Amino acid sequence: MKQQRYYSLDVFRGATVALMILVNNPGSWGHIFSPLAHASWHGCTPTDLVFPFFLFAVGNALSFVMPKMQTDTDIHFWQKVVKRTLLIFGIGLFLNWSPFVKWSDGNLIFKVWENVRILGVLQRIALCYFFASVILYYGKSKMALFIGMMMLVIYWVLNILLGAPGHPYSLSGYFGNPIDQAILGVTHIYKGEGVPFDPEGLVSMFPAIVQVILGYLVGEYIQVKGKSYEMLAQLLLTGVVLVLAGYIWDFSFPINKKIWTSSYVFYTTGLATITLSMLIYLLEFKDTKGNWSKFFDVFGKNPLFIFVMSGFLPRVLALLRWVDHVDEKGEKVYTSALPWFYEHVCKNISSDLRIGSFVYAICFITFFAVLAFILDKKKIYIKV
Repeated sequence: MKQQRYYSLDVFRGATVALMILVNNPGSWGHIFSPLAHASWHGCTPTDLVFPFFLFAVGNALSFVMPKMQTDTDIHFWQKVVKRTLLIFGIGLFLNWSPFVKWSDGNLIFKVWENVRILGVLQRIALCYFFASVILYYGKSKMALFIGMMMLVIYWVLNILLGAPGHPYSLSGYFGNPIDQAILGVTHIYKGEGVPFDPEGLVSMFPAIVQVILGYLVGEYIQVKGKSYEMLAQLLLTGVVLVLAGYIWDFSFPINKKIWTSSYVFYTTGLATITLSMLIYLLEFKDTKGNWSKFFDVFGKNPLFIFVMSGFLPRVLALLRWVDHVDEKGEKVYTSALPWFYEHVCKNISSDLRIGSFVYAICFITFFAVLAFILDKKKIYIKV
């Protein structure tokens, strides 16, 4: 049963990686279907489920290795956890800075450190993994659950007390933004919202840590109860309760990914638990493995490598550019492989530009699916 559970986890984790790649790589950010876009602020779209699902999977996987770490020495625990944290964080930082040069006025110039974003998806995964591991290692399950619930409540209270009066959960009123700016520096913060604001900031990391803890507790519960319909029913019920709790909390603390609210943690963890329950039922109770599960399984076997390559490859290819056409002003307009493919192939598929943009994303993820299949066939698994 242990191997089967790992298979369910691989499929679950692989699906989140595949969806991460899909939603992060449209042909055009200006033309995407609404379910593939993040909520503008409050609310939750299918795309907003991807990242918390992955953190949930990190916790789920941690539940299988923590018992072994707890039988080892403290020194070995710290060596393992710190090494893995630094590697994942470093890879995320490398990805933000890569490929270290960019085109400017027809010349390649180095990307200076002063303008490099410090945080990001991998950095949040690294930090959440670190703090959740420490809490679980020393606090065990019951204490970790208590600490996690306290973190969610304290985060809510701090938003109320330190946020802007009247609108503490707004972009301008969020209390964590000035703290992130003071610690990281404005030049090192994401500016996709039009102002310096990092959706993977240091302050909003704390409720995200709870996502890993809850994922751990679900994984531990599955192992303790074993393969039974009682386990499945209780797991499904837990998921429903968490979703309802998230909805109720939403009335006073809105579900919001960008500041990772406590209600968002409950809501997305509930949906992740329900989804994992369905996968366990389909794959382990009914044994409905097939091409659909294999597709996600291979992503789950090399999740970090595939995700990093999906971000790194487009940046490298963008350096290899050529003149596409000359505009009305007589100026050269440059393109590179992936933009050319979208503009000259995908964009022309339909007058609805969202379709062409989606086709581009499908082609992009198909390429990495092939890469994942090749790695799996050759038994190459790149782990950190």
